Amino acid sequence: MGGLERITQPTLDVLEALVRAHDADEQIHGWAIMKATHRAGPTVYKVLDRLEDAGWITGAWEELEPDASRPRRRFYRLTGEGVPAAWALLAERRPAAVKTRPAFGFTALRVLRTGDR
Repeated sequence: MGGLERITQPTLDVLEALVRAHDADEQIHGWAIMKATHRAGPTVYKVLDRLEDAGWITGAWEELEPDASRPRRRFYRLTGEGVPAAWALLAERRPAAVKTRPAFGFTALRVLRTGDR
């Protein structure tokens, strides 16, 4: 799976949240992912770290004014490699979660993932 050693239920939960954010053309921060997945912070951030190490997501710190009354948030977004990989994984493991198909279809994703033609 393109750098992911194991796929856990929390990984699938986080990927679902990231795909929904991608479909809405938004970035999503860790707290919002925790709320969407009903998972604890350490679990979510461990998954985010693994996804970032695998190149499936990228994170960026928000810009805040020096007098901001809250800490900066780190926003996450699927990468060009992460979008088809997340779609393919969710289609395989959670087909009900994938409500729409990407324009190039899942057959192309299977070819990208496995190298089969």
